[in-house]
Amino acid sequence: MKKVFKSFLSHNPTSITAGLIIVVLALFLMGIPIFDLMELKTYDLRFLLKGTEKPSPNIVLAVIDEKSLDTEGRWPWSRSKIAKVIDILSQDGAKVIGFDIVFSEPDQNNNLEFLKKFDDQVADLKVQNSQLMKFIENSKINADNDLTLANSIKRSNAKIVLGHFFHISQAGLDFEISQEKIENQLDLISNSRYPLVRYELQDMYTHPFIPAYVPEANIEIISKASESSGYFNMFPDHDGVVRWIPLILKCGDDIFSPLSFQVVWNYLDNPQTIVKVSTYGIEGIQMGEIFIPTDETGQVLINYLGPEETFPHYSLSDILNDKFEKGTFDNKIVLIGVTAIGVYDMRNTPFSPVFPGLEIHATVVDNIIKKNFLHKPKWARIYDILAIIVLGLLPGILLPRLSAIKAIIFTAALFIVHIFVSRLFFTHFGLWINIVYPLLTLIVVYTSLTLYHYITEERERKKIRGAFSYYVSSSVVNEMLKNPDKLKLGGDKKDLSVLFSDIRGFTTISEGLTPEELAAPSQRAA
Repeated sequence: MKKVFKSFLSHNPTSITAGLIIVVLALFLMGIPIFDLMELKTYDLRFLLKGTEKPSPNIVLAVIDEKSLDTEGRWPWSRSKIAKVIDILSQDGAKVIGFDIVFSEPDQNNNLEFLKKFDDQVADLKVQNSQLMKFIENSKINADNDLTLANSIKRSNAKIVLGHFFHISQAGLDFEISQEKIENQLDLISNSRYPLVRYELQDMYTHPFIPAYVPEANIEIISKASESSGYFNMFPDHDGVVRWIPLILKCGDDIFSPLSFQVVWNYLDNPQTIVKVSTYGIEGIQMGEIFIPTDETGQVLINYLGPEETFPHYSLSDILNDKFEKGTFDNKIVLIGVTAIGVYDMRNTPFSPVFPGLEIHATVVDNIIKKNFLHKPKWARIYDILAIIVLGLLPGILLPRLSAIKAIIFTAALFIVHIFVSRLFFTHFGLWINIVYPLLTLIVVYTSLTLYHYITEERERKKIRGAFSYYVSSSVVNEMLKNPDKLKLGGDKKDLSVLFSDIRGFTTISEGLTPEELAAPSQRAA
């Protein structure tokens, strides 16, 4: 421990400050999990401090909530009921209807199963009756809920965007999927492919897209009925909070778009879309006049507007029973999904650990329409590095020249200013700059210089006490240490009583000794 202190004291405040700045910069560039997690939490706090924003009036949610489950029965419902919802919304003037639901399996319909068995029995009995056969066929058509939903999608005046999802890796499945089935599933979601990719360098050999293994598409009869679909995958950060959403996933030889993007694309009447890829990764997506900035892997930060139900919610049971004002959905984007807590589609967000996934998609739709994006550009990392250096250098230069109280006030002011500037960048410019690492630099530099000052000052006190204890009493030394200002040239006018004394024979003794021998404790003791 003594060696550590000696090594510490062998440096000066400048070298200590420089060393600490270099250490924090190294930690920042490596990425330390505990500090990165702290930064994520400060990011979430910025949303809470920002408060609630008003969403676009053109986005509403038609939700399967607890009221709908109590009224219409447990989920999943018959596809004929979903078809009725589409008919009602279309008739009320909805422009786009998006489904945060996937119809990946045929509808379980007991009536249809009975009719098929009845038809087989009639065939076995070799009953020849044209009217009976026509009745059976018509009944089967009317009982086929998948066909009913497909027909509803085809005749809808609103544009229908179906939802699907990707299995990201084979490891997440407990069975193998044949290449033929993968190709079939990809064909069913072909209407969600990006049409054009523009590379900055035409001979790029690597692609920055997030890979996916296989899609889970809607069944063929429903998939073929709609002209648009999009995936609804979300990737939470390692603390479980959803802060990003991927706008591009690659599967096979193609890249695909999410539900939120497809909804906006259809709402804006299908503008030209280009995915722009730079040398460092994905730059963003140009959709007509809107440019959507992404990170290098194609993910975009979600600019949350507020807590749950920031967007208008309409219960599907009310829609099915015409308990809403006519024109409510006129020229609107209507997103349909589950918000009932008993049916899992809840996510952890900066505003709440229980947040409907449907409302996250609505938020992304709102961000794109209003061009209300959050950014974490490449140059933000340069700003973070400069902030670490500045918040290290300023206290390193000024603290040795300030008193203890002024040093505390100055450090606290720097601390508050950096937080204020970071929040200002976030709320007014939509920029995410780092808070934790610059403040870490400020704290460690202040603590280290304060400790250095304390140790060096204590060491000087010991030197003074040792030097003067040979000549004056300990009480005088302590007084000098308490009041260093008294150690000055000149004099003070005071009324004093002075006692002078001498040691017998001291003059004779001192004449025979050197100054060092005379001052030595052994000689004095003798």
